[in-house]
This record gives sequence, structure tokens and C-alpha cells, in this order.
Amino acid sequence: MATELEELVGFLSSPSPNLTKAAVDIVHGLTGSEDGLKSLAKHADILLPPLSRLLAGKKEVSEPAAVALVNLSQRSAVAAKMVDMGMINLAMDLLFKSEPNISRLLVMLLVNLTQLESGTASLLQTGDEKMQGLYVMKLVRSFCRSSSGEDNEDPFEHVGSILVNISKKEAGRKLLLDPKRGLLKQIIRQYDSSSPLRRKGVSGTIRNCCFEAESELQNLLLISEFLWPALLLPVAGNKIYSQQDRSKMPLELKSALSIEREPVDDPEIRAEALEAIYMITLQEAGLRAFWSVNGPRIIQVGYEDEEDPKVMEAYEQLGSLLINSSGTEEPAIETSN
Repeated sequence: MATELEELVGFLSSPSPNLTKAAVDIVHGLTGSEDGLKSLAKHADILLPPLSRLLAGKKEVSEPAAVALVNLSQRSAVAAKMVDMGMINLAMDLLFKSEPNISRLLVMLLVNLTQLESGTASLLQTGDEKMQGLYVMKLVRSFCRSSSGEDNEDPFEHVGSILVNISKKEAGRKLLLDPKRGLLKQIIRQYDSSSPLRRKGVSGTIRNCCFEAESELQNLLLISEFLWPALLLPVAGNKIYSQQDRSKMPLELKSALSIEREPVDDPEIRAEALEAIYMITLQEAGLRAFWSVNGPRIIQVGYEDEEDPKVMEAYEQLGSLLINSSGTEEPAIETSN
């Protein structure tokens, strides 16, 4: 005999719109509590197919279905089943056809699914040479075209979190760093977005990509016009730099540091920028490039006003590297004991 929960799942496929709407609303409500999630997770095999089919329906059923799937995908075992049943393909197929609020929920679903290795592989389309990278290219394009400065909700701001997830894997980093695709160059331009979520996503993605600095340094330096501002301005403090300091910098840094700026309040972004610079400057050519933009001076000035212990530690790690590898220039920062 079917349990009440099994009967509820059956109503998700009812030919009656009213019954379907009532059932998906109940499922949506259950996913808002830990007990409800546990109960639904036990029935994931029969629940996920009808629930996912509702994503293509009218907003009155697609929205609660999407919220329920986002909530369910926080449980790794359920998320793994979603990936296995092709949820990433379904989400990508619907993403650009849906209303903004549904698109936003689908992006959040992809964030949760790409926390799994299988989810990342699915989004990267690693098993299909012809299609590999297509999903990521579409997401990057939407991430860079949409704006968080509008009155409307930004449906693609969470794409930054997806990019962080996929860049934790070598295949994802290689894809983003491929100069023919130019994806990282597009992503970096969002570093000064008004959206904290976007800025955090960009920062984490750049930092992860710099793990490939040893083998991909040339591709990183090809976009140095955009890379150095994204890495150095968050850790430059908010002081106006002297004419002498600015004279040794490229235009994109010189202009920004000639005026007072709002400080980057998020210590995680500052720490990630410093970690990325550290990985670049571990390479001899990266170190030379860093000196060429007067990077050590920026690190020195930024360090003077830093108060966060973890960020200070990142400054000092970089400072030690600059001191130990500096043969022709004065070290720019003194590390504390």
C-alpha cells in the first residue's frame, strides 16, 4: 500500500492542474525543513523525475518545483542522483528559455550540482569532444552580459559560484584559460561589479586559475591588462598614490590609484587576490611582470592599512617571496615577526 508521501509524489504527474499545483506546493513546503528534506530524500528516485518535468511548465508550478530542487540538491546524495538523471542538461536547456526568477533558481541549482565532481564533469561536457565547453561558454556569456545594476533581480549573478566550482578542477581551469575561447578575460571584467556575489565569484575563479601558473603563465600574462587591476586594486588600500609611484604603473592602474577609492570590504577577496599574485610570482616571468607594474609598491601600501589577521598573513607570505627573490630591486614589504 502506498504511503502518504508516495501518493503525494503521484499527484505531481496528475492530469489535473489543480492537483499538480497543490502537490508541488506541498513538496516545496516540505523542503523548507530538515525533517521534510529527510523524508523526501528517501523517495528521491520516484520524486525527482516528475518534479523535474514541472520545470518546463507554467510559472505557478515551475517556480515551486525549482525551489524544491534547489533545496533538495543541498543534500549530496540527492544531488548525485540529479546529476545521474541528467539534471544539468535539463537545467541548461531551460535556463535561457525561462523567466528571470526561474533562470536564477536554475543557476542556483547548478551551483549546488557542480559542488560534486560528477556535476562539474557534466557541466564541462568532458565526455563529448565536439560539445566540450559549450555550456560554460553560454554561462560566461550570460554572466558578462547581464547586469546587477538594474532594478530587476540579476538572474545570473550566481554563475560566479559555478565558475569557482569548475575552476577547482584542472579541466575547468584549462578551459577558462584557453586563449582561443577568451573566457577568463571576459570573466575578469566583472571584478568591479556592484554585486558582491559577482565580485566574490570572479575573485575565487581567478585565484583557482592561478594554480595553473606554472604551465599557463603565458596565457595569464596575455590578459595582464585586465588581470593586474583585478588582483592589485582590491589590496591597494584606498589612498591616493604619489605621482612617482604611479609613473611606474600601466594606465589601467595609474588612473585608478590617482583617486580615492572605496576599500574592498570582503577580506576573502583580498586574501584570494594575494594568493593569486603569490602563485604568479613564484614563476620567474611572473615575478618580472609583477615588478614591471610596480606591484611591490602597491603591496607595501596596502599592507600598511590591513587589519585582518589572515589577510596580513597573505601579504607577509607574498612579501617574503619578494624579498627572497629580489636581486635588483629593493624589497617592497617587511614581514612582521
